[in-house]
Amino acid sequence: MASTETSGPVSETAGPAGGTPVKEDGQDLAGLEAGLDALETTAGPTRTPVRQVLVRKVLPPLTAVLLVLVVWQVLVSFKVVDDPSKLPSPSAVWDEVRTAWLQGTLLDYIWTSVSRGLLGFLLALAIGTPLGLIVARVRFIRAAIGPILSGLQSLPSVAWVPPAVLWLGLNNQMMYAVILLGAVPSIANGLVSGVDQVPPLFLRAGRTLGATGLRHTWHIVLPAALPGYLAGLKQGWAFSWRSLMAAEIIASSPELGVGLGQLLENGRNASSMPMIFLAIFLILIVGIAIDLLIFSPLERRVLRGRGLLVKS
Repeated sequence: MASTETSGPVSETAGPAGGTPVKEDGQDLAGLEAGLDALETTAGPTRTPVRQVLVRKVLPPLTAVLLVLVVWQVLVSFKVVDDPSKLPSPSAVWDEVRTAWLQGTLLDYIWTSVSRGLLGFLLALAIGTPLGLIVARVRFIRAAIGPILSGLQSLPSVAWVPPAVLWLGLNNQMMYAVILLGAVPSIANGLVSGVDQVPPLFLRAGRTLGATGLRHTWHIVLPAALPGYLAGLKQGWAFSWRSLMAAEIIASSPELGVGLGQLLENGRNASSMPMIFLAIFLILIVGIAIDLLIFSPLERRVLRGRGLLVKS
């Protein structure tokens, strides 16, 4: 009969067949924990230091902007372009910015276009999302209007301005119609692409758990298709913004106010390159700001939730 001796935390017990005793102590558990700790693990979310954020995200674009300004000033100073009416100096454009600010019109230009663009995009979102779901889930409808959506997406937004003016007149409804015609196909196609990329296993698992109908769409299909849907939203905003600028440039009326597109057209009519450059820069800045403030955080959140982004 095998004997058992205990000395501190160490114990010996007989083997399965009464053979060599097997030692059981805390070292086994410690060794297991050490092995697990040695595995590569993903650290939890930590707050990124402000200095690191400035170096990685703020400094590169600022450097690029400064480089563009330096090259621009060099071209003007060395008279690479002799005619100032073709390439104004950065100081001339800055004077135009200061004049618009002192007159109180700078923010009005921006708000007029941004308010139209965001409202039009929200309307496009409300129409494009259910349309995309229907096209993605119903084969007959997809075969019928799927190619039409792709064709509308490739159609230049400026092509819708003349018929919209004739249909609705020079008013905000015309602006929103142009935005919808430009943005809805992009949003719908983005959602269709996202749904097509959902693994069939997810759909079967959802049905197994009892998710059917609207619950299946809301809890299974939409979350799984979110990356493609988000890409469609970003493209939809780009089409909304470009469609609005085309409408504001072509269709001008005192009742519509002066947006960024109308400011660009006013600069052309006045042969004022500083005003034209001001409008171009404001259009570019608004587009970048919307992406950085809205779409980039959403994209990082989605990627982080799927384990595809460790650090923001």
